[in-house]
Amino acid sequence: MTKNENIQTTTLGSTGPSVFPLGLGCMGMSALYGEADRAESLATIHAALDAGITLLDTGDFYGMGHNELLINEALRTAPAAAREQALTSVKFGALRTVEGGFTGYDGRPAAVKNFLAYSLQRLGRDHIDIYRIARVDPDVPIEETVGAIAEAVQAGHVRHIGLSEVGADTLRRAAAVAPISDLQIEYSLISRGIEDEILPTARELGIGITAYGVLSRGLISGHFTRDRALAPGDFRGMSPRFQGGNLDRNLGLVDALRKVAEEKGVSVAQTAIAWVLAQGPRHGVDIVPLVGARRRDRLAEALGAMDITFSAADLAAVEEAVPAGAAAGERYPEAQMAHLDSER
Repeated sequence: MTKNENIQTTTLGSTGPSVFPLGLGCMGMSALYGEADRAESLATIHAALDAGITLLDTGDFYGMGHNELLINEALRTAPAAAREQALTSVKFGALRTVEGGFTGYDGRPAAVKNFLAYSLQRLGRDHIDIYRIARVDPDVPIEETVGAIAEAVQAGHVRHIGLSEVGADTLRRAAAVAPISDLQIEYSLISRGIEDEILPTARELGIGITAYGVLSRGLISGHFTRDRALAPGDFRGMSPRFQGGNLDRNLGLVDALRKVAEEKGVSVAQTAIAWVLAQGPRHGVDIVPLVGARRRDRLAEALGAMDITFSAADLAAVEEAVPAGAAAGERYPEAQMAHLDSER
């Protein structure tokens, strides 16, 4: 993969950084999808940077610091030009146990400063480009959490403030405190809940969208099969959309999408990613899909989505194959859904 010099960058919202139209979500290189190949993970980050991708998305709790250290190593061993163009997007606030469980979120200003200090050390950088709490702390007003990040911006430790999985009201409250570059939230053909209220609010406020789960954790990638054995600890083993009859229903939607993709001469994954890319101009807000590729071949496939142009008829065919609300099962187990401000 080589960098396409003709690709235009996009700006995250009205105040955010200029980024490549796709970002690389690095979580799977450290957590939640079974063991990853470290050498291949590093090679994939390098290939992404070489292709022009600038935004590397992580969380300080991905592998409990492992992912930030991995990105540190990837950037240290990348060519200087690639290292300089890289932007880090970091989520913080998740509280973990030794066994890997999640026990809540901490958005207190003192905790923000603490999390930030550790992330800067692990990343080996003097600033983080976009910093955001992973989930709203129900015991701390979002104004206080955002205000603490705003202080870090003033101090030069953070460049931009982001949010993650918040609803429209929280988005407005946060934006009243300080400029918000983007909202990171799940958005895909089978996760379209943001279209009703959250997306229009982001458009009104000039806040960009970094869309994760664009392939629904591989479910709508065209590569997931009914008989696939999942590794111990793989998040999908407890995800409602991957269970029993829900999985059968959802893979039936993938089969329908495959027919549309084949008519276009592209892959299922490319079709799903290209659909998300196509929503930005249509909704009047920039949407940057985060692709969670852990391997170079999957990254190459994802980058190919940028070459796809959809006509109105193409979009209609895609949405007929996978209608809004057609997915079976919630996107997280019940206990985790309770933490989503965006679902209230």
